[in-house]
Amino acid sequence: MVKDNTPTVTNRGTIPINNFQDESMKISIISGSHRINSQSEKVSRYIQRTLEEQDICDETWLYLLAGNPLPLWDESIWESDPDWMARLQPISEQLAASDGFVIVCPEWHGQVPAGLKNFFLMWSKGELAHKPALIVTVSSDDGGAYPVAELRMSTYKNNRLCFIPEHVIVRHVESVLNTNKEKNNPETDRYFRERITYALGVLREYALALDKVRESGAVSLQVFKNGM
Repeated sequence: MVKDNTPTVTNRGTIPINNFQDESMKISIISGSHRINSQSEKVSRYIQRTLEEQDICDETWLYLLAGNPLPLWDESIWESDPDWMARLQPISEQLAASDGFVIVCPEWHGQVPAGLKNFFLMWSKGELAHKPALIVTVSSDDGGAYPVAELRMSTYKNNRLCFIPEHVIVRHVESVLNTNKEKNNPETDRYFRERITYALGVLREYALALDKVRESGAVSLQVFKNGM
């Protein structure tokens, strides 16, 4: 995988879709819960450790929406407002340097949290474009399916993120993936650890494949900026 670790972003103008220079792979994890010390954060940190310990990628980056750090999108972003640029530039650089993503999302009232939907509005300059993402949803009970459908339906149009067919729904999350093994249901915990490792391996292969799509020259945000 060829990747530029220091992408050039001028006033958050469109980032070249294939802007790669060295052979490595970076996977970024977005923890989509606004809550502090959430179960989504627990799952996200487990995924980050798994990526690193299993050598699935060379570098990881974890971004937490805990505390809802991004204000609601407004049109001043289009005008390169200095406050917005200062807030978004460091995140934009991390996303642009990433080859794939894991989106960890709790189910709140049968929905994707507002802060995570807001997050996807920010990145229409190529940071996510034609890169694969694995959806991992989190539920305290038997839910978690609705956010999968919502993310696949309505969060990729202009940023061009590519959700892979594989996804994981971590149900009864309080009883799995805990560092204190006494809190885990042994059988369920083993299943989710194996399922997550499998899904991350699939994500890696999509990252390798979509790198070739971006290098092909067939995709360009200059030709059609917005999706349909």
